Amino acid sequence: MPGSILEEVDHLLGAVSTPRTSTRLSCPSCGSAHVAQVLGDNGGISFVCTACGHSWS
Repeated sequence: MPGSILEEVDHLLGAVSTPRTSTRLSCPSCGSAHVAQVLGDNGGISFVCTACGHSWS
């Protein structure tokens, strides 16, 4: 039995066979990773850089 909840979480995550990957967006204008995902006017997804204000979809 694990001594803490963190040990249990590590045990459970170790049992997952699918590798976890993440994709980080960066602003095409300034290169910042401070990007927010926003809902567009027509229901589409757009992005806005919180560092420089550039927006794109």
